[in-house]
Amino acid sequence: MFSIDRRTWLRQSTIAALGLGISNSSFATDHCIPRDFLPETTLINLGSNENPYGISPKARQAIMEMFGNASRYQFNVPHIKNFRKQIAEHYGLKTENLLVTAGSGEALVLFARQYNKGNIVLGNPTFGILGNTARKMGTSLIEVPLTNEKVHDLPAMLRAINANTQLIYIVNPANPTGTVIQTENLKKFCREASKQSVVLVDEAYIDFLDDPDGSSVKDLINGYPNVVVVRTFSKIYGMAGLRVGFVIGNPSMIRNLEESYFSSTQFTLSNLSMTAALASLNDKAHATLSKEKNAMAREFTQNNFKGSGIEFIPSVTNFIFFRLKNYQGDFANEMMKKNIVLRSGNYSDGKWGRVSIGTMAEMQHFIKVVKEEFRANSR
Repeated sequence: MFSIDRRTWLRQSTIAALGLGISNSSFATDHCIPRDFLPETTLINLGSNENPYGISPKARQAIMEMFGNASRYQFNVPHIKNFRKQIAEHYGLKTENLLVTAGSGEALVLFARQYNKGNIVLGNPTFGILGNTARKMGTSLIEVPLTNEKVHDLPAMLRAINANTQLIYIVNPANPTGTVIQTENLKKFCREASKQSVVLVDEAYIDFLDDPDGSSVKDLINGYPNVVVVRTFSKIYGMAGLRVGFVIGNPSMIRNLEESYFSSTQFTLSNLSMTAALASLNDKAHATLSKEKNAMAREFTQNNFKGSGIEFIPSVTNFIFFRLKNYQGDFANEMMKKNIVLRSGNYSDGKWGRVSIGTMAEMQHFIKVVKEEFRANSR
């Protein structure tokens, strides 16, 4: 075996994100794509909530077959001319209910631009792209603390809405906490709040739930034009580097968006990305296996946290939010020294960390290292 430094890892991980089947005898494999798991020498990325099993084999094959059309504009490739329609139909929607974007992150940036007057109501902490973009533009943010269980405080968010509120942003399941709002409570909130403002529900991690369709609020869009949903192919489908997301809304909402900042969002997607997305939807086995493996590795990690006395928020996603109550120093920085990438920071109630769920082997190594680090730090 050979060692891999950080620069080499970054180069290799960029290529691997394309899912082109790179092989190397020194890589340990788990399901689809190679994982560069050499615990003593290799950087393990548990900081980005990526799918460690890569894209679907069918998506990888579809990309290879599409390379011949990489020189063509998408409107000249028959297979993807109706991409928007095909995605909509898969989710039981009509074409006029959907816009596609280069990942859901780009959609969030565009929503911040679209609603750049007045204020935006959102949870704290929450996923940062929309809020950070709005803040840079000078839009006022009303940040509502999560409950003690780290769930969106819907009654408090409803009270925070005022005459200047243009947008309400909810991530469900939540990032960084991994919690989920009870579906009927969220739907009730959306019905009420949408009378006063646009309600944007970010469902990036919904595919990790047992009943994604039953937990979604997308069925509200026809009766409640101010309710809009964002989804992504980055998580369960492993396409974070291929950048495909979409917006679900009432036709009137979609028209309003399309006539403004969202006017050419589909044209920012590549032929390869769209082909991969369509193939992924036809490979339920890959998504199911990714979900099952994630659940097993998540349960292993949470059980070990519990056994070690590490306080954490029970997660329904592919990451875990855990407390660094008495930890001295910068936890993420110390983990980086041990070749593990994760997130940590100071919040209103103290220090917390967030670790993504990797393969079982990666989580076993992480638990070993984190136990040693906590013991050493408490001396």
